[in-house]
This record gives sequence, structure tokens and C-alpha cells, in this order.
Amino acid sequence: MDNKKYVDYILEQAENLINIDSPSGYGEGVTQYLLDEFGKMGYHAYRTGKGSVIADLGGEDENDAILLEGHCDTLGAMVHEIKADGHLKLTNIGGMQANNAEAENVRVITKFNGIYEGTCQLANPSVHVNGSYGTTPRTWDVMEVILDEDVKTKADAEALGIMAGDYVCFEPRFRVTEKGYIKSRFLDDKLSSAILMGYARYLKDEKVATKRRIYLHFTIYEEVGHGGCAPVPQGVTEAWSVDMGCVGQGLSCTEHQVSICAKDSGGPYNYDVVKTQIRLAKENGIDFAVDIYPHYGSDVEATLKAGNDIRHGLIGPGVFASHGYERSHVDGVENTFRLIKAYLG
Repeated sequence: MDNKKYVDYILEQAENLINIDSPSGYGEGVTQYLLDEFGKMGYHAYRTGKGSVIADLGGEDENDAILLEGHCDTLGAMVHEIKADGHLKLTNIGGMQANNAEAENVRVITKFNGIYEGTCQLANPSVHVNGSYGTTPRTWDVMEVILDEDVKTKADAEALGIMAGDYVCFEPRFRVTEKGYIKSRFLDDKLSSAILMGYARYLKDEKVATKRRIYLHFTIYEEVGHGGCAPVPQGVTEAWSVDMGCVGQGLSCTEHQVSICAKDSGGPYNYDVVKTQIRLAKENGIDFAVDIYPHYGSDVEATLKAGNDIRHGLIGPGVFASHGYERSHVDGVENTFRLIKAYLG
């Protein structure tokens, strides 16, 4: 079967998801989009009390069901303080790095007064004025948002309805190059969430009846550590995080491959699950790598820590420059999609 139809759909959905602001905890927009899309496909999907989305893809064996987890929350920031000059001091959400946020366009989402644009900059950001520009370590204590408004004082910013606790969202800058490279902020994990949507579309379009019941779980608190800390549907015996695969020094994965994680900072993944993933990748000619991620934690580990008695695994397309301006490739998307199909049908 030609997978191009579903890869194209995945790329379309990845761009749509990425362009919906959703730093951890601010998930209403992206989860409503998911609910609408799964409804169009004819699936039952619902929002949990925590705010995530669970979709039931059907399948025969309800007592040996599998849960595939992706997350639709991203890195970002919040207003920590309105300074005397009306500029905004930030606190980061998740692993957003100050030196990676510099010179990015942002949106400040107020609770009652709309959205304002601005730019995240070093305080006193002109090289022609600040003699310490090149030697100043970038931390959140020295970064600020300059609003694209006529703001000169704290009172001016407050008059716009801005207050501490307002979300600050960073421009993703999504694009796909002619050579198939996918570049954007927040590929972690909206690219893999789109792969799960593509798999759901495949099951529906091709009228595939899977032997196991399949559930999808899209969380909105993964970047702060507790996205997967939730009950799982009855009958689930196995769960995977379908998240980004790490690319970097000391690892073998590239953006063209599906990464199978054997161990991360939370410890090893289930041996039988990992072994089966590797065997099926080999048998089906799927380009893959097996790696250990030194600084990584996943939703499915949080699911286990919540007390769920399940087997667990982690796969995803290789992503370069994680938590920065990230890059993957359509080959990695297709290989991840194919491994899910090989494992589940």
C-alpha cells in the first residue's frame, strides 16, 4: 500500500496542530480541534477531567487493549512580572531555554482582554548600546517581552489587561522543505500526535479491523511531567508513548528513521515490547534505530507511576535539536507510521 496519502495527511495535521498555541495547561483550543477531527472521522472521542483527549479506535480484543499516547502541549512561558517600564519578565513552562527564545515573536494571551503581540529579547538588546550584549549569559532573569503596543509604564501594560500568569506563546515557524525536511518548534510532540491521527485515518479509510482494541490519548501536561498520570481505559494491558526520537551525539538515530527507545532517564522500557518492535521493524524493512536517551522522560512512564499495571514502550520519528527549532523528515514520519501498522495492523 502507498503510504504517501497518509504521510501527506500527517504533515497537514502536524501543521494545523503546531499552529494552535498550547503551552502546558493551555489546551482547550488544541483539544477541541482533536475532538472535531476525530468526530469527522467517525470515532468516539472525549475530553477527560484533566483536559486531555481519549479516542477509541475500536478493535476486537477489549481485554488486551493498547493505549498509544502523544502529547499536544508544548514549551512556552508565562508572565512572571510587569516591570516598571511595562516590559514583561517571564517564567518558563517546561524546558523552554532563555537563550533559545531570544529574538522570537510571541503572543501574550490575556485572560479577558484578547491577545497582544511582542518579541522576546535580552533586556537592553541593541549591540550599539549594550557593551555587554555578547558576554551576558541568557537566563530568564535578563530576558523580557517587549510588547508591540505603546507601553511605557507598568500601568500602561496593566491597562491592556495583562497580568501575572498570562501565557506567552512562541511562533513555531513551521515549514517542509523540497527535500522532505520538517522544521518547526514543537515537533515534540505534535508531529507524533499527527502520526496517531494518520493511523486513525488509515484504519477508517482502509476498513482495517484490528485484533486488539486501540485507544489514543493526547495529553496536555507532558512537558511538566504529569501528562500521562491518569487512569487508562478498562482492558488496557500495554501503552506506548509515541513521541520524538532523540538525535544527537552518542546516539545512532537520524531524522529519517523511527527511533525505538530501550531506556531513558526513567529506566528501561518493557523488554518484550522493545524486542517485538525491533523484530517487526526488521521483518518489514522499516528503517529504525535503537537508542538510550540520557535526558528524557515520557508520558507512558508517568502512566506507570500513576499505578497502572501495564507493559510500556516508546517510539517516534527522529527529531534533531529538541526543545529548540527542531527538525525531522518525512522518512521518519513514514517509518514510525509503518511500525505502528506492523505492530497493530
